[in-house]
Amino acid sequence: MQLFRSSTRRPFSSLSEEEVLALAISSEEDDGRIYLSYADALRAQYPASAKVFEAMAEEESEHRRVLIEQFQKRFGERIPLIRREHVREFAPRKPDWLVANMPIEKAREEAEAMENAAHRFYLEAAKRSEDASTRRLLGDLAMAEKGHETIARRLKEDNLPEDVRAEEDEGARRQFVLTYVQPGLAGLMDGSVSTLAPIFAAAFATQDTWQTFLVGLSASVGAGISMGFTEAAHDDGKLSGRGSPVKRGLASGIMTALGGLGHALPYLIPHFWTATAVAVAVVFFELWAIAFIQNRYMETPFLRAAFQVVLGGGLVLAAGILIGNA
Repeated sequence: MQLFRSSTRRPFSSLSEEEVLALAISSEEDDGRIYLSYADALRAQYPASAKVFEAMAEEESEHRRVLIEQFQKRFGERIPLIRREHVREFAPRKPDWLVANMPIEKAREEAEAMENAAHRFYLEAAKRSEDASTRRLLGDLAMAEKGHETIARRLKEDNLPEDVRAEEDEGARRQFVLTYVQPGLAGLMDGSVSTLAPIFAAAFATQDTWQTFLVGLSASVGAGISMGFTEAAHDDGKLSGRGSPVKRGLASGIMTALGGLGHALPYLIPHFWTATAVAVAVVFFELWAIAFIQNRYMETPFLRAAFQVVLGGGLVLAAGILIGNA
């Protein structure tokens, strides 16, 4: 399907000057609309960045206006319908619904990439133009999209001083921690620790690796589903500011399941003691990983986090082994 779609798109080299100008007009219109989408998505949390993208949209509107004037002067009032998706060399832009929840740093990177692409387009378009005024206009637009006077850099300097940007970046990091790290860490801790007792109790009670794996699988999946729904249902994120309940529920549920599966999967090894040795090694790796995440994102001192997690996990592991041998 993808090969058929790409074969219906025209190469850039086949476009006439009239079509190149029409493509430039539609591209400026699309870019302006995307920048306004970024502004709408960021306005509540990052008003300074929203102002930047609104100003960038105004710049794109001005580019579109001068391009239309040039088109009317050379080719008349009827502008052909040609867009990026009709030309082989152009990558499609993301639709509005995909950029609505884009992180602020990603939005800045996307805007910079858009300008770089526009710069290259105008350089190639200028080379193909045989009309002096059109060539000059396209060259001017290429310069406007790149270099020390690029829109993003100029507007960032005007509207995003270093302290404001640092504040917005810290807000984005805090939101990432609240939406993904915190529920994911809670899930990983629950999945890794709470499943230790049933898995190792089953292992030492039966010494059957397949039955132990089934117990671990059911405990991990069940805990993941339970934690995911609990996280999503107990807080809609509107008052707490913790973000989308769906994202938090997925982060919590997936990490819970992974935490349990980590030491259940070794029991696919048919030899009991080999499987148990691998599972114990995985447990300690999981516990140290939890301590690392607590230290990295929650600013918990590493030794304290390691002591709490390893001690708690070790006690649950010992309980499971003792119960299984009872």
